[in-house]
Amino acid sequence: MTTFDAGTLVQPTLRARRLGLHSQHQPIVIMRTDCHVCRAEGLSGRSQVLLSAGGREVRALLYQVEGDGLLAPGEAALSEPAWEMLGVAEGDAIAVTHAPAVESLANVRRRIYGHRLDAGALAAIVGDVAQGHYTDVHLAAFLTSSAALPLDENETADLTAAMIAVGERLSWNAPVVVDKHCVGGLPGNRTTPLVVAIVAANGLIMPKTSSRAITSPAGTADTMETLAPVDLDLAALKRVVEQEGGCIAWGGAVHLSPADDKFVRIERELDVDTEGQLIASVLSKKIAAGSTHVVIDIPVGPTAKVRSEESARHLAERIRAVAARSGLEARCLLTDGSQPVGRGVGPALEARDVLAVLRNAPEAPDDLRRRAAMLAGAALEIGGKAEPGQGVSLALTTLADGRAWTKFAAICEAQGGMRTPPVAAQSHPIVAPRAGRVVHIDNRKLARLAKLAGAPDVKAAGIHMETRLGEEVERGQPLLHLHAETTGELAYALDYAAAANDIIRVEQ
Repeated sequence: MTTFDAGTLVQPTLRARRLGLHSQHQPIVIMRTDCHVCRAEGLSGRSQVLLSAGGREVRALLYQVEGDGLLAPGEAALSEPAWEMLGVAEGDAIAVTHAPAVESLANVRRRIYGHRLDAGALAAIVGDVAQGHYTDVHLAAFLTSSAALPLDENETADLTAAMIAVGERLSWNAPVVVDKHCVGGLPGNRTTPLVVAIVAANGLIMPKTSSRAITSPAGTADTMETLAPVDLDLAALKRVVEQEGGCIAWGGAVHLSPADDKFVRIERELDVDTEGQLIASVLSKKIAAGSTHVVIDIPVGPTAKVRSEESARHLAERIRAVAARSGLEARCLLTDGSQPVGRGVGPALEARDVLAVLRNAPEAPDDLRRRAAMLAGAALEIGGKAEPGQGVSLALTTLADGRAWTKFAAICEAQGGMRTPPVAAQSHPIVAPRAGRVVHIDNRKLARLAKLAGAPDVKAAGIHMETRLGEEVERGQPLLHLHAETTGELAYALDYAAAANDIIRVEQ
């Protein structure tokens, strides 16, 4: 419809219609090919448009349909993200125009052609990303340009600063605030809930915000969500930390680094995780959370994300250098990445390992216990709660005497109440083809296997490891158990396991 105001032509509008289209985070508007607004504005399919209503504006991707089947004349259908971001009701008037040019895309094009970017260029890109001006194609272009020509130290530091600047930033009434992060690539390495419990039980502040899975079968937030709510807003996060000294929350809910949340989503779809982006992602969130000291776990192994000690040392040096430029002290630990940590791979299965360690259960995986104690010990040392070389002993004692379990239970209650991790409906063993010794475990193939079984979206899905490197097995002995919710998902995973070579290699 077209409206008039005191004889002045006002921008043509359309009636909003909620389509119920779930398009992840991409705002989409659907209009008829014969729509008068499309004709007036010269809009065509896959145009970038600006939706306006009630003082709000949203950039969206336009799709077009023909005829009366989906839309009546004068209607525009919105995807769920567009509907929620615009805040309209059914039938409200919305204006649709060409989206203004995004000037910072010129910097992305410069990066694609091999030019380094300065602080101003990166700040412009990140600012536009945070405001939702970049489409998924634009985001993918920037991330790809940062992979083809890796970010140098200056670019990484400037990207980190830009990502901090566009988000919230917490502060705590404490001289030392510790944090911990693992660069990933190692299935089952779910040390964070244990580290937070140990550190908080010893009186340090640890406001841990964690991500969901990017390329793995489970992120810390996915695992923790099977034990307690993790979608804490800033007020809830502050309350939990002030009450218990620590938390394990999903970073996406508190918007400490909103641009990174968008980058992570595209990284998940591209299955990429570049060094510079990784460092900026990790450090921006730690600094925004108010941390002063951070322990970084860098697993090293032939099928881990970091393959060699040389690469790990380079990454550690880059992390420390960028952290120092931001006023953050980082301690990097190079750890064994040759095989999964613990027994579980997948949110609920990893959560059960965590509970077993905290409760000092006989079946608790000792490698997970000792790895968590090593990382917590480093945090206790840099936080001033343990003398150099004494942190691991204090961490193990905190687990053994039950203080870590008591603290973890209290944190879960403060976050909304402890939950019992779900159990999958389907389980099937994968057995040793011959008797012999386990000589190789492929972390990447295991991660793929767990994802085919349904992890991390299906919280109970994944893998339970039944053997470790160096162990002797008999022919037909289970090497692992697959867990899935449906027979279809189980079948997909079993087909992959049959076709893949040497997920777990046994030699006589």
